[in-house]
Amino acid sequence: MPTNEPKMPARVGITDLTLRDGHQSLFATRMKVEDMLPIAEAMDEVGYHSLEVWGGATFDTCLRFLNEDPWVRLRELRQRFVRTKLQMLLRGQNLVGYKNYPDDVVTEFVKRAVGNGIDIMRIFDALNDERNMAKAMEISKAEGAHVQATISYTTSPVHDVDYYVRTAKTLAAMDADSICIKDMAGILSPVAAYEIVRRIKAELDLPIQVHCHYTSGMAAMTYLKSVEAGADVLDCVSSAFALGTAHPATETMVATLSEMACSTGLDLRKLKGVADYFKEVRKKYAAFDVGTMIEAGVLIWQIPGGMMSNFVSQLAQQNAGDKLEQVLDEVPRVREDLGYPPLVTPTSQIVGTQAVLNVVMGERYKMVTSEVKNYLRGLYGQPPGQVNEELRRKIIGDEPVVTARPGDVLEPGLPEAARQAAPYMEQPEDVLSVAIFPQVAIKFLQERQAKRTLVDYELQEKTRTEGLMAPV
Repeated sequence: MPTNEPKMPARVGITDLTLRDGHQSLFATRMKVEDMLPIAEAMDEVGYHSLEVWGGATFDTCLRFLNEDPWVRLRELRQRFVRTKLQMLLRGQNLVGYKNYPDDVVTEFVKRAVGNGIDIMRIFDALNDERNMAKAMEISKAEGAHVQATISYTTSPVHDVDYYVRTAKTLAAMDADSICIKDMAGILSPVAAYEIVRRIKAELDLPIQVHCHYTSGMAAMTYLKSVEAGADVLDCVSSAFALGTAHPATETMVATLSEMACSTGLDLRKLKGVADYFKEVRKKYAAFDVGTMIEAGVLIWQIPGGMMSNFVSQLAQQNAGDKLEQVLDEVPRVREDLGYPPLVTPTSQIVGTQAVLNVVMGERYKMVTSEVKNYLRGLYGQPPGQVNEELRRKIIGDEPVVTARPGDVLEPGLPEAARQAAPYMEQPEDVLSVAIFPQVAIKFLQERQAKRTLVDYELQEKTRTEGLMAPV
């Protein structure tokens, strides 16, 4: 068993997030696969621990904005990355969506994700409710993937070091292959990281990976203290996409760790080539780019970068742009009312939208979203802390609160999704796209079919015309 004395690993792995969380954090997940494929071979030669290439918001954005099939993207990346493990971010029972999906959908999605090329499944739940992670972990393990059980980091009266150690031990007992500490808001301090990693390593003989955003400016320091406490893998991005609401730069961490008693095994020259490429790619997405400013206010608000841009957009639509500070101050109050959920998809949207409504309406909870109602009904899972019961009764009255695992109260979802997808289906994965995003996916499938029909017609016309013109 591990000792209580922290020990730095001889080698620290680097997971590169450039192709997923990097551009999700900086320019709204808008990078197209056409800008990923030309650099794939060079990235495959670097020697990363893994590459995060899928999951999170990429699935939705591909269908909704980029006119890309996310399943095709995964297969194309898998074909080009022959040496490096590929991983995805999976929101537990939420999959890549914003609510809990039935077990049949979760099961089939995980099977297809692994079958199309995912090696490592990073699985988390916004409430750290392990019941919402259980099915995805079970199926990932059965399909032969590495199961990285993930703890969403936050601070509150109920989130202390003991809480994180208990959660890690529970996930280890659920047959996790590794543990990830996910700091989506960039608020994990170096001191807290050291103590959490040290304690978990003392209790568990599992690899520990640390994921931090740079929003508050602490992430690189947090990484160093995590390594001193025994962390095995760090999440970074190419320097071309680093800092701000993104993550520490790979090159910086490689250079720093090379002077410590551990090594990443990565070559700065190869990393520079990757960065040079992405510097040019980033210019193409300037219209979406939020830049790399440090926002220390996140230490008070705990708001992930994407949540801030949503606030600005929502308030602009209400002609209430001057109320941003009031909304930011309202977020911690709503979060306390809801039992201190970590602010990560979908709870960041649930808390954030309600905070906007509370401010814009001029009265707290005068208007309540359906998501808050479902949250208070227990349909998202067990909150970490105590929900404001007076508020719960005000909003849902005497309705019973679901205390079972949320997935247990959902009817199967694949039969109806298959029925809706049937007229447009070209691959089994189309059913899953429809199951998760019915309206968006069906629109995508309809447009794909129309495009195929047009191409077939043009090809037929070309063949017919060339036939008429052929010499006799």
